[in-house]
Amino acid sequence: MAVPIVYNLRSVRARWVSAIVAVLGIAGTVGVFIAMLSLARGFQATMMSSGSADNALVRRAGATGEIDGTVPLEQVRVIQDAPGVARDGGQPLVSPEVVVIAAFPLIATGTDANVQVRGVSGEVLNVRKNVRMKEGRFFTPGLSELIVGRNVPATYAGLKLDDTVRFGGGNWKVVGVFDAGGSAFDSEVWCDNRVLSQVYKRPESIFSSITVRLTSPAALRELKDSLTSDPRMQVQVDREIDYYEKQSRGLTTLIRVLGTLVAVIMGIGAIFGALNTMYSAVSERSREIATMRAIGFGAGSIVVSFIFEALFIALVGGVIGSIAILPLNGLTTSALNWQTFSHLAFAFRVTPLLLGIGIIFALLMGLIGGVPPAIRAARRPIALALREL
Repeated sequence: MAVPIVYNLRSVRARWVSAIVAVLGIAGTVGVFIAMLSLARGFQATMMSSGSADNALVRRAGATGEIDGTVPLEQVRVIQDAPGVARDGGQPLVSPEVVVIAAFPLIATGTDANVQVRGVSGEVLNVRKNVRMKEGRFFTPGLSELIVGRNVPATYAGLKLDDTVRFGGGNWKVVGVFDAGGSAFDSEVWCDNRVLSQVYKRPESIFSSITVRLTSPAALRELKDSLTSDPRMQVQVDREIDYYEKQSRGLTTLIRVLGTLVAVIMGIGAIFGALNTMYSAVSERSREIATMRAIGFGAGSIVVSFIFEALFIALVGGVIGSIAILPLNGLTTSALNWQTFSHLAFAFRVTPLLLGIGIIFALLMGLIGGVPPAIRAARRPIALALREL
């Protein structure tokens, strides 16, 4: 027969001090574990939201990113005439772009941080449908004017609306703030591509990458086949969302690995706390265990009872750890994007899936901490236990 659940609940209440210690240890471990996973999830979500399934990114063949890409103007014209490119009133929706890195002081620390400056074409808002002007206006082509992502004014000094800032040897005026829907573009500074090339003394006919609006997501294959088979072209064509997913892998993998290592180390401590709690319960309840065995409860029932008790403690700890981490959801932080070496703001993403993983991790710790004491309780000789206390 099974041991009544109410017996386990009363046991936990009777030994509340040691139970609380175990609960807090598991809660802290689960909280750290979920926080690290939500950090990685936030970075990945920010990068992937920068891309669209309706867009293609064209770069030089062999280029690892946009910064080391070189696409000449002659190839841009071939891309504009390629099949699969969307048009607006006969105008191809193609944005040749120049990407550079500039240093701006962080408001929080006063130290310089790398910011990705993107020179774009006048068609960029038609190409990237997830970007819209939030304040001010779009820059005037040919002038030294900037529009900045919504995270930029609160992060960097001198980049608020109507500010004038000097970088790259030129003076620029901030004329607008755009909203890119929480993507990596919200941490970028945009300007006219030809003006940026002039200021940085780059050839005006060379671009870092070309962003193309497709007639439909399925048109990527047609565009890719056309460009890669053309002997005039030495380019690689990726769906934009796939490109940014690849860009996010390095840092997200590192965060997850480090987070898992920290959680495992803390988890070992939490398991020892659970072991101590359960071994203490076995020691204090020797006569109770013997009595239950004597009146017909089998060894298997005793084992299940103690494992249930350990899992209950772990579940409470997991729930507390999960609830404690919820305020982090949406909290903005920043990190260095290793692919572009630029500063990127992103938010923690605490999702139901991550909370579920945290609860499972807590139950695993409870199981590991509960099985040895449960087996010990079931193996205690009945006659010897009845003579104790």
